[in-house]
Amino acid sequence: MAFSKPTRGAEQQRLLFDRYPAFGFAGLQLKGNQYGDYLDDPVVGAERFREDWGTEPGHVSSLITMNPLDEAGTERLRRMIQFAGAVGSPRVVLCHDVPRDGLEDADLIRFAGELSDHAEEAAVHGVALSLHHHTGEPVMHRRDFEVFFGAVRENTLRLTVDTGHLLRSGVTDIPAILTDFASVLDNIHLKDYKDDEFRLLGQGSVDLQSVLDTIAGLDDGVTLCVDEESRAEIVEGLQVSQDYLTQHLPTTVSRA
Repeated sequence: MAFSKPTRGAEQQRLLFDRYPAFGFAGLQLKGNQYGDYLDDPVVGAERFREDWGTEPGHVSSLITMNPLDEAGTERLRRMIQFAGAVGSPRVVLCHDVPRDGLEDADLIRFAGELSDHAEEAAVHGVALSLHHHTGEPVMHRRDFEVFFGAVRENTLRLTVDTGHLLRSGVTDIPAILTDFASVLDNIHLKDYKDDEFRLLGQGSVDLQSVLDTIAGLDDGVTLCVDEESRAEIVEGLQVSQDYLTQHLPTTVSRA
């Protein structure tokens, strides 16, 4: 079980790193500004990251990035994958920062091929590449998932499902996405959403209980992460998330 939350500055990041284990979370999925200063030289940067933040593997359970696949974005993704391999992070979660408007099936198929290539490169470094769909990005609607992952090469790119972004995108049958794309699913961002805002767990309109019940039947290799992007402060986000999961997480789902 992982946790993820934006931070402002080193003091908040230190608070997040210090406190997440006390609330029952085994790791963090880091936002871009929480590791971005270390990417210029991925190998040296990995050593500096460990010196600054410690060597606990849970600190880097995944690295999240917003990247297009233009020349600059591709180079940054490659450096990030190298950094992930050097620092011991098993996964890079890519939010494909390209507008959805105007795209056709051919564009999704082309993106699928490009990201399959990047996933194969990542595997050389011992890192999995996982697509994080976002509202307003290429993979947004149910049909986008079908077209895109229908063109992804087998055993390459993985999928991070975000419950809040699905509802925000108008996808209400979230359990169906989890089960129908289970063959590529490796990561779930548990997030609540209501009235155009991401909310603390249990305070939005996402049917989180049905999501948790579905997760209980998925492969043990799928990571569950509370992606806490509400306006709450760090400790409140950790506490409310812990309380919600304690009350609602099926006993068959491990908190490890």
